[in-house]
Amino acid sequence: MPLRFLITQRLPPVAKELLVRQGEVTEFSLDRPISPEELVEAGRHCQGILAMLNDRFDSAMLDKLSELRAISNYAVGYNNIDIKQCSHRGIGVSNTPDVLTDASAELAWALLMATARRLGEAEQCVRQGKWAGWGPMQFLGRQITGKNLGIVGGGRIGQRLARMATGFDMKVAYVGRQAKQELERLGGVRMELKALLAWADFVSLHVPLTEATHHMIGHGELALMKPTAVVINTARGSVVDEAALVDALERKTIFGAGLDVYEFEPRIADRLLQLPNTVLLPHIGSATVETRTRMAELAAENLIAMVQGRRPRCPVNTELWEPG
Repeated sequence: MPLRFLITQRLPPVAKELLVRQGEVTEFSLDRPISPEELVEAGRHCQGILAMLNDRFDSAMLDKLSELRAISNYAVGYNNIDIKQCSHRGIGVSNTPDVLTDASAELAWALLMATARRLGEAEQCVRQGKWAGWGPMQFLGRQITGKNLGIVGGGRIGQRLARMATGFDMKVAYVGRQAKQELERLGGVRMELKALLAWADFVSLHVPLTEATHHMIGHGELALMKPTAVVINTARGSVVDEAALVDALERKTIFGAGLDVYEFEPRIADRLLQLPNTVLLPHIGSATVETRTRMAELAAENLIAMVQGRRPRCPVNTELWEPG
């Protein structure tokens, strides 16, 4: 019997091109997420699934995919997958780290600049025909050069963002479980979260979503920040208590927020949508042609390796490929 693969959303063609050399491929080609019912129907007899971050693989779903050997997640994060259950069932899981570092850091920096300088508000003023000419008090934002950047999470993306910040003479501090040599080389100072929030003019979040990081930024943490501070979240929506963030933005206890992710995405709270002191993007952190193509290639390569019983380049449940 040939191997069967499912790609749960339309991807750059390289993914399908690689998989069809190994077996039969079904690609859910609509530009929307596959539903759980459609996932079961299309994946019931598949050995490998190339999945998106919004595809949920809990115990109940895995029960319905009895022939499944491997899930290749088209993302760095994998909080959509019950890793323990997959390991228990012998299902390999992989992700796509490294290849989206540059694109994600660039997007975080773009959000930082756009929020600080109120570019979203200013553009809407022009597009709506409301601009009456230059004025000295129009859309006054926050200067970036020489300010304090707090990075929560000192991994690859946070490190790349820190390198960008040095070009603007920013002082950098970071929160991390251990000291990061690259950040220290750039002059970064390791701080506890509360101290960093009180110190920073800009706070950029770059942590995975875990039990420990869920709502790590809430009412108490936001209350520590300067009224001139900006929050940037390109990590995962639930790292921030969205209701608490909306309250702080409405009361203007912080200056603004630039968001690419949301706690209940794709649903965004109406109150958040109405706030002028935000820049809101539709989860496009890795959305460059180069990055998405490389992610597709890497995800397909990982999937092929796992269904063939080989260790993938980017394993998540590494214990499945350990000797003995």
